[in-house]
Amino acid sequence: MRDAIRHSFRFLSVIHELARHDALFWVDDLGRAPAGIKTAIRLMTGLVFRKKNLPQEPGARLAAALRELGPAYIKLGQMLATRPDLMGDAIARDLSSLQDRLPPFSAEIARARIESELGCPLDTVFAEFSPQPVAAASIAQVHKARKHDGTWVAVKILRPGVRAAFERDLAAFSWFAGIAERSIPKARRLRPVAVVDTIKDSVANELNLRLEAAAASELAENMAGTPGYRIPAIDWEFTTGRMMTMEWVDGIPLSDNEGLEAAGFDRAALASTIVRAFLLQAMRDGFFHADLHQGNLFVQADGTVVALDFGIVGRLDRESRRYLAEILYGFLQKDYRRVARWHFSAGYVPKDRSEETFAQAMRAVAEPIFGRPVRAVSAGRLLGQLFATTEAFGMETQPQLLLLQRSMVMVEGMALHLDRDANMWALSRPVIADWMRDQLSPEVALADGIVEVVDGLKQLPGMIVRANNLLEKLEQDFDHKAPQKTAKAHSARMWIGFILMGLVGSVAGLVIGLVLSH
Repeated sequence: MRDAIRHSFRFLSVIHELARHDALFWVDDLGRAPAGIKTAIRLMTGLVFRKKNLPQEPGARLAAALRELGPAYIKLGQMLATRPDLMGDAIARDLSSLQDRLPPFSAEIARARIESELGCPLDTVFAEFSPQPVAAASIAQVHKARKHDGTWVAVKILRPGVRAAFERDLAAFSWFAGIAERSIPKARRLRPVAVVDTIKDSVANELNLRLEAAAASELAENMAGTPGYRIPAIDWEFTTGRMMTMEWVDGIPLSDNEGLEAAGFDRAALASTIVRAFLLQAMRDGFFHADLHQGNLFVQADGTVVALDFGIVGRLDRESRRYLAEILYGFLQKDYRRVARWHFSAGYVPKDRSEETFAQAMRAVAEPIFGRPVRAVSAGRLLGQLFATTEAFGMETQPQLLLLQRSMVMVEGMALHLDRDANMWALSRPVIADWMRDQLSPEVALADGIVEVVDGLKQLPGMIVRANNLLEKLEQDFDHKAPQKTAKAHSARMWIGFILMGLVGSVAGLVIGLVLSH
């Protein structure tokens, strides 16, 4: 009850801030929401004095309100920016401009935090420590420092009080989402609780810098040997949950067009490197950097692209990657029946819907796009339109794919920033084709089948032990009740033994059959 009261007051304060910014235009789209919710919101709207000089565009007003509400709401706005099917293209575009920036906290607080985390004076760890941060965001800020061995490092320090603030707001998000999912029919397909859980997971890395360091380490391991792309090394000795130390990177930020031009870099080659690296992470590894804006990528003197800031990462299981590959490959081949067939076979679309009608809807999504020059076709926007269309067929929101779509739009934007003729489809086709060849070939299907059979065999000893224990218990019960029933127990043991032997033989035959058929 106490939590409900606290969240209710937080809900009212959020509505109040949105009303001040005239950003409650979405209320009429709630559909068959409980009348009390709409009435409360409209009443609040009528009682609040609006701010002056508000932007004309509804999306810009909403972005301003979310900025005022704080970091967690900025994250929510960035997530909503990936859903033009919910917000509309214009509003989603305005929300995409939300930047996670705050004034820095003082050098004294930074020094105190480092000394508290490491348990020693700062001077014993660093020979130099810049009092001015090189970057400051809502969750952490970064200082440049030099260790006593002469190594330059970047020290990221968590903002004081940020964990408590995020925990409060994320708890409120969960409460809001639960109410919406229970009481607003239109919201159920969108799975707001699962979407909030995705936000929680993405923020978890940012609030625990040791987890962020682990993400950087995993990405570095996955991408080792990739030409022209790398991840900086983590200094684990000076990394904790509230501070992270990593290799300092000198280079030109990707946002500096003039600097890149003056250095003579091949901008088309840089665009290709960034797109290929992202697709390898998403398709090959199922683990990708999900905050790829221009400020998080630097180009070193030798042309190597270095990625920074690993607080937001995404994961795709194998089924999600296969879904993505099948869909994009189907669109590339204009094979809309294949796209439809995969949606149905994967269980994303209910089986009571028409596969032929769904294929027709997929054609309606793709044909207008593919009628344009191929370099003008956005894979990220295509996925956005796909998600919007599938709503009519009862497909539930797939939160893990939302983060991928948002990241894909960012990567495309960077590629076009570097090279106006960048062709996302031409760059992605080899990666998708390689993944499908490596993961969906008959040899891989055979290996997967053998793995499943072996996993089943591993469970047999436990099944035999459990069956034996059950029979021993039955025998004991029979011995106590009637001696003539003991023979029946022995007979049951014999038959169960025959059944288990037959099961083992069947499994062995299945393995041999799989091998011979391939």
